[in-house]
Amino acid sequence: MHEATHKKNQNSQNKTLADRDPFRASATPIYQTATFKQDTAEAFGEFDYSRTANPTRSILEQQLAKLEAGNHAFAFASGIAAIATLLKLVKPGQSIIAGDDLYGGTNRILAKLVEPLGIKIIFVDLTNLDAVRAAIDPQTTRLLLAETPTNPLQHIVDIQALAKLTHTLPNCILAVDNTMLSPHLQKPLTLGADIVIQSATKWLSGHGDLTAGALILNDPDLAEDLAFYQNAEGNALAPFEAFLLIRGIKTLGLRVDRQEANARAVADFLQHHPAVQKVYYAGLPEHPGYDIQRRQARGAGAVISFETGSRAASIQIVEALQQFDICVSFGSVQSTASLPCCMSHASIPKEIRCQRHLPEDLIRISVGIEDINDLIEDLDQALNATLTKTASALESPDLPIVNINKKTNPTPARA
Repeated sequence: MHEATHKKNQNSQNKTLADRDPFRASATPIYQTATFKQDTAEAFGEFDYSRTANPTRSILEQQLAKLEAGNHAFAFASGIAAIATLLKLVKPGQSIIAGDDLYGGTNRILAKLVEPLGIKIIFVDLTNLDAVRAAIDPQTTRLLLAETPTNPLQHIVDIQALAKLTHTLPNCILAVDNTMLSPHLQKPLTLGADIVIQSATKWLSGHGDLTAGALILNDPDLAEDLAFYQNAEGNALAPFEAFLLIRGIKTLGLRVDRQEANARAVADFLQHHPAVQKVYYAGLPEHPGYDIQRRQARGAGAVISFETGSRAASIQIVEALQQFDICVSFGSVQSTASLPCCMSHASIPKEIRCQRHLPEDLIRISVGIEDINDLIEDLDQALNATLTKTASALESPDLPIVNINKKTNPTPARA
């Protein structure tokens, strides 16, 4: 073979799917089709049916793998669809050790759908390695499932330490939900995790206009299993949403850097406001997991939680905000606020929320890209309005009193 022809063939093989677009579109095309024409009745081409694979989704999956420093990625219709597929790796008779501060939807699928299948679920404080060791059964423990930072209390799990412990077991994998930070700030696979979970609805999309999830990993055998489950269950991401997610990823770094800078200023402001009793944000030097967070991540993200001392006061504050929309989820360019116990974590029974020290008055905010002065001014007016109502209630015995001025000395947040 002529050397030039050989090099040309080599270059063709090394090209990504996006590079092989015959029309060389500068933006990824949307292959909005269910099926693909085949050359013969007996041989399938590279694509045949969009449930199995679609060029737009495949390009997205290649990008997700690169972002998380992995070799394989799978895009799903939502974050919880990704988690549900991950959990298929665990069989009846095996067990899962999960963090005790998890997204409410993850807790629900574990408690309501997985445990009834004969899979034991053990919720543990994953910041306490001795507690994790005590929960491990070398014969049955199949999966350690962690979030870090956790949602919404921002506990910081030492990924490297947990990975080292996981890999002493004969048949156990560590999956880390990286949704709170995104791969722009943290890459769990480089720290020893086996699988990374992303609710791509959040930072990866960044615009609140789609739901998506992803699993990213290196192990080819696990990848083969996940590919089978994705195809068999038909929960893969559709082409149009894949296109939107590709577009969102293009500005990931710009958005996250701006939002984190805003969040640091907001967290500092909240720390010094008299209506706020406690702030949960891993970017504060006072946070007990601050050193671990700095070691394993480039930043702390833009989600902040805080307590006011009163559920009624928290409701008043959230409803008085003008720049922060009241919404579940986080990670959009638009700032949002929510009460986790009423919204994202409402599916967790109240008695379990109490056991896990999830405050009923907790406010969670996702800081957007707006002007920081506008955001702080809005928070200030909402917090001050609540202080004013409290002062009025103290002067009038006929009005219910909401005491948010009394500072308490709560137990420090776990890392």
